[in-house]
Amino acid sequence: MHLNLTTALIALALLVLGGIVVQGYWKARRLARRPGGLSVVVDDDLRREPTLGGDLAPTVGDELPAAAPARADGRLAPARRAVRLDALIDAIATLSVDGPMAGERVLPHLPGANRVGTKPFFIEGLNSETGEWETIAANARYSEFQAGVQMANRNGALNEIEFSEFVQKLETFAQSIGASTDLPDMLESVARARELDAFASQHDAQLVALLRANSVAWSVGYLQQVAQRHGFVPGAVPGRLVLPALEEGAPPVLVLGFDAQAALADDPGHAAVREMTLGLDVAQTEELAEPFAAWHGIARKLADDLDAAIVDDQGQPITLHAFSAIHAELTRLYEALMAHDLAAGSPGARRLFS
Repeated sequence: MHLNLTTALIALALLVLGGIVVQGYWKARRLARRPGGLSVVVDDDLRREPTLGGDLAPTVGDELPAAAPARADGRLAPARRAVRLDALIDAIATLSVDGPMAGERVLPHLPGANRVGTKPFFIEGLNSETGEWETIAANARYSEFQAGVQMANRNGALNEIEFSEFVQKLETFAQSIGASTDLPDMLESVARARELDAFASQHDAQLVALLRANSVAWSVGYLQQVAQRHGFVPGAVPGRLVLPALEEGAPPVLVLGFDAQAALADDPGHAAVREMTLGLDVAQTEELAEPFAAWHGIARKLADDLDAAIVDDQGQPITLHAFSAIHAELTRLYEALMAHDLAAGSPGARRLFS
């Protein structure tokens, strides 16, 4: 049975209203998780921090192309990067063209924004020379295109409105380059998105330990000096210090946070701080890098250097036994992520848990 225009508009309005209510629910539900008795938060600063050179590292899902390599003739080859689309976490559409198209003809027609609602989407081309999927570049020809919208992230599952916006942008792009589209089914994609989001909700972990001064408060300058001895560098916002990953462009391994107002004080050397947080976003760093050991070890070293107590968000001391129990839980979490081809630190995991 076909809906008339009035009924369709009413249904759309109800979906928008429902989306607003659900968004608040998801945010509250995610903030309520407490694995291992530690505070678990959704914090953009755990994912977007400066590199050692001082420039902002791209947020996961918005990577910039790598530097362009030189050709044998001395000219610069177009920049390339690893494929971002993944059938495990993206709803993917294919776009067919009559023959290979030059990248410079395609670039002006790409959508201006690569997001629909809270979900990123990407368009890639099949390089007719290399046979590889890649970001559209001017100095290349493409025999086929594909586009994908991410089905879930920490903002929740892809919904019908976001999917419809994705289809609209994709159809506009397809018409502009004369391509035919093969779209995924909306109801199937939304159902898959909810299943993926349910899995992510059950396997998300961001550990935050609090360091509280036992006696004398710390000055901002002293905090920074102590943190830098343990490898931390200034973060993207005041009151943030990060322990960079060895992999260039990767999210930081740990984030150290304290009162931003103290960091912005006219005389930071005299601004008093009595508490700071040490955070680990589990899904963003591979298990082989041993981020938990770094989190635990640095927490204890900072506590010793600063004469601080390590406590959870309820103010209860985190004992060695508690750290051991958390590590055991994380081992099971790593195994579950690996079993679903979403190993911690992998491109798919970094996108899903972002």
